[in-house]
Amino acid sequence: MKIRIAARFAATSALLLLAGAAQAYDGTKCKAPGDCWEPKPGYPAKAAGSKYDPKHDAKEISKQSDSIKQMEARNAKRVEQLNSSGSFKYDVN
Repeated sequence: MKIRIAARFAATSALLLLAGAAQAYDGTKCKAPGDCWEPKPGYPAKAAGSKYDPKHDAKEISKQSDSIKQMEARNAKRVEQLNSSGSFKYDVN
């Protein structure tokens, strides 16, 4: 009987410790609930022109939108072919 009480006490103590740790301060200052990003010390307020600026090439960035336009054109040809013939053909060139 005493062993069961001691086991329950130990289990309860462990749960209370875990619950307390879950509500511990995480070291961030939140502007709003869920908006808790803050830069590391030394990170500039504006990344453009600093060593943290990614300097993306506009030509590289536009490649994805160009490929999406080409994909949509191919899909439009496939749908047009399906509507006219009644059978789906993957390669419609």
